[in-house]
Amino acid sequence: MEEFTEQAYLYWPLVLNGIKALMVLILGWMAAGLISSAVRTRINKTPQIDETLGSFAASVVRWVLLAIVLVAVLGIFGIEATSLVAMLGAATLAIGLALQGTLSNLAAGFMLILFRPYKLGQYVDIGGTAGTVRDLNLFFTELVTPDNVQLIVPNGEAWGAIITNFSAHATRRLDITFGIDYGDNIEQAKAVILRLAEADARVLANPDPWVRVTNLGDSSVDISTRLWCNADDYWELKWAMIQGVKEAFDAEGISIPYPHSVEIQKKG
Repeated sequence: MEEFTEQAYLYWPLVLNGIKALMVLILGWMAAGLISSAVRTRINKTPQIDETLGSFAASVVRWVLLAIVLVAVLGIFGIEATSLVAMLGAATLAIGLALQGTLSNLAAGFMLILFRPYKLGQYVDIGGTAGTVRDLNLFFTELVTPDNVQLIVPNGEAWGAIITNFSAHATRRLDITFGIDYGDNIEQAKAVILRLAEADARVLANPDPWVRVTNLGDSSVDISTRLWCNADDYWELKWAMIQGVKEAFDAEGISIPYPHSVEIQKKG
């Protein structure tokens, strides 16, 4: 009994330190989340600062605070900050080799936030992965597809890939090609397309709508149409023009041919 009491007396400080460390860890984790959220909210409320910076700054603040919490927890067990720094310094090479991918993502994250090839809310294609940017933090970029699928792109891969930003500019050019039968009136078809384009308020007057014959296909005369519109109107305008031209062609007696072959028999 005396031996058990003596062992309990010896281990009791360790148990107390463990409880303290757990409380510091939990409270520190919660505080880091709350403070980083507050930083994000504060930055996003400032009109002069892009909200992408708010997301990134919140991520940095969170990880810095968690590092401080880790140092505090180790201090409870008697490991001083100077000793921790010495230990990390001795293990720098090993850590660098083990975490080179993570460190690469971290460095790439700073480059992405510095040069801003994309921002939150923009629709981008990163090396063949396309979606709307929902988050940009220290280590990865989060994209969301139109059908609400989450895509995670490591920042290292994003920085080293070709980035196509469909939302970078306020306006976009819409290109559509319509095919008509060889026996149809080309000028009539061009006039129909141009009339519909000029009647749609989403089509910008400058540059002017462009309608030209661009190809003589196997089964059709191809008429290309180039229209400029606001980026937000791109898809709705495209769908409206496709439907509108089809209906107008039907009303005007202009046919849209499908691929077919003509057999010619020669009499011997």
